Amino acid sequence: MPVLVDATSIPPNRGGVARYIAGLLQGLAEQDTSVDVVVKPADLDWLRTTAPGHRYRAAPGWTASRPLRLVWEQVGLPAAARRVGARVLHSPHYTFPVIRASRTVVTLHDATFFSDPAAHSRLKVAFFRTWTRLARRLARGTVAPSAATVRELDRLAGAARRPTVVAHLGVDRDLFRAPTPAETAAFRAAHDLGDDDWIAFLGTVEPRKRVPQLIAAHRALRAGDGPEPPTLLVAGGLGWDDAARRELTAAGDEPGAPLRYLGYLPIDELRAFLGGARVVVYPSTAEGFGLPVLEAMASGADVLTTDRLAIPEIGGDAVTYTEPDAGPIAEALAALLADAPSVRAERVERARRRAAGFTWAACAAVHLGVYA
Repeated sequence: MPVLVDATSIPPNRGGVARYIAGLLQGLAEQDTSVDVVVKPADLDWLRTTAPGHRYRAAPGWTASRPLRLVWEQVGLPAAARRVGARVLHSPHYTFPVIRASRTVVTLHDATFFSDPAAHSRLKVAFFRTWTRLARRLARGTVAPSAATVRELDRLAGAARRPTVVAHLGVDRDLFRAPTPAETAAFRAAHDLGDDDWIAFLGTVEPRKRVPQLIAAHRALRAGDGPEPPTLLVAGGLGWDDAARRELTAAGDEPGAPLRYLGYLPIDELRAFLGGARVVVYPSTAEGFGLPVLEAMASGADVLTTDRLAIPEIGGDAVTYTEPDAGPIAEALAALLADAPSVRAERVERARRRAAGFTWAACAAVHLGVYA
């Protein structure tokens, strides 16, 4: 069946939905399926290289503006679908052309705009609630990355035209695997870490990720009577958590400091950042899937996270769970740091085995069923 995937929602940092779009296209190629893809000109070469085997077409250059892209989505995208003869359009990030809804599959990544509105700006809550409801009522099919997200959508987002289908995301095994000693050494050298260990956080710094609580937990361990914890390294974009922004901006990236903000890391550094850490901490209160948890598991990390929403679907019994407050985080982190190497190794191996079950080919197979 001819399918057009709209990849114009890829953000400039190529995180978030970009990982999903690229992974899905890789998985479709593994399923011997080629589709048409429309993409902003700035992302054309990157996506063609990352996920070869598909037919790529450039959207107008002015779609680099988000408001103009949303206008083009309603007018230009249906025309693009007609030009390529697509029977199905896949809109992979909430919004879609309303006039083509009956032939469109829409991905709804999480339900936190309903269940945890305080974690987002008022504008984002209003915007994404509206489009989520429209997708569930008008689109031919909807896809979500976890059963937890589907349950929340069914509970909070109103009636759906058809049941939302669960398609767990995958992990790129070439990018996210245990780092070699040379890769870890190169990461240490690039960031002036010397022989120091580190604790890692990876993700957009926003209120639901509880970064201020993680910083407070780390500070408490440093002030306590126990062994001094490793340096806390935070990587990812500064979102709209003002408290975290102040802490991280003040800390900067000073070698030897107990807290360092690394900003965005090149994707090829992530496996060393995650797999080389003593512990990866991801104390989020709400996730539609929790891709950083899966990527850390695949990279050979010892993971401390929460049991909120979708995360237990990903982590199972291969990660450690805590409440997302400073005291419990500090207690759980201290316990993990004190574990014997053999205990940690067993946990890490269990996480690797579990992560291997999440593949983009399996994700793509579910999507093909929805397309059909």
